[in-house]
Amino acid sequence: MKYLFGPVNSRRLGLSLGIDLLPAKICNFNCIYCEVGPTTVFTCERKEYTPTADIIAEIDTFLAASQQAKPIDVFTITASGEPTLHSGLGEIINHLKAVTAVPVAVLSNGSLLFQEDVRRDLQRADIVIPSLDAAREESFRKINRPAQCARLQDIIDGLIEFAGSFTGHLWLEILLAKGINDAAPDVAALKKALALIKPEKIQLNTVDRPPLEEFANPLPEAELQEIARQLPGSVEIIADFLRRKRENARSAKKNELLEMLQRRPCTETDICEALNLDSDSTGRLLEELAARGDIARSVHRGKIYYQTLHTA
Repeated sequence: MKYLFGPVNSRRLGLSLGIDLLPAKICNFNCIYCEVGPTTVFTCERKEYTPTADIIAEIDTFLAASQQAKPIDVFTITASGEPTLHSGLGEIINHLKAVTAVPVAVLSNGSLLFQEDVRRDLQRADIVIPSLDAAREESFRKINRPAQCARLQDIIDGLIEFAGSFTGHLWLEILLAKGINDAAPDVAALKKALALIKPEKIQLNTVDRPPLEEFANPLPEAELQEIARQLPGSVEIIADFLRRKRENARSAKKNELLEMLQRRPCTETDICEALNLDSDSTGRLLEELAARGDIARSVHRGKIYYQTLHTA
């Protein structure tokens, strides 16, 4: 599949089938922690970056072929960059709602919610998970490194307006990097913004997979917990400090490993948990792929990560 990937076991959403809307890292941010790589098209322009009809056709093909398969819990619309930049987003969500009862989630950096057309496109989604990593201009520039066209106050205003009209589940993710956006004034500014946005749930995260910049370092669990206690509303820490146990693991297949590694670097454990694979067959297959030069290894914070040598 070109646009669909998975299903994978999502920490937040259950068994998730991903839908990647963009052909490359097209974004209005160049976040220091991004695991996908540097932004290749730096823009705030909404347009049809990928043929929307092709994405819809692939969705229909999947649904037709999966009638007898284990049902997925959610369709997750995402992208290598920012999915709301794709002007066909609303059409894709509307199609999903017309042809299946499976909930639709959208992951976004939240930067375009101040635009009425973006808010309208997202109205029929069941779950929207935007981000707000900083509510201070200096920290916003350091952590997200936005394009000139992306303004912090627009982002906060857009989140407030969208939260006031959206009838689905709004979960706001905040990712903190050590010494970048975690100081006391940063937390105070976030508290002020969150009190106005009033998301259903706040999901607190920190750097996990190999980041774009080596200076993007994670917060220790204790520090993240202390900040969580200071934020208003319902707050959960989603940083994966403890890995979940797997049941009914199955053997690894080459194509699904390569498909997953084309999108982001992963450890063997990441792969096993996302795809519900047993570690023995996964480890052997990863070694074979690395020996043939199909994938590369890298080490980050004592963990071995694998990724493909060519992008999808």
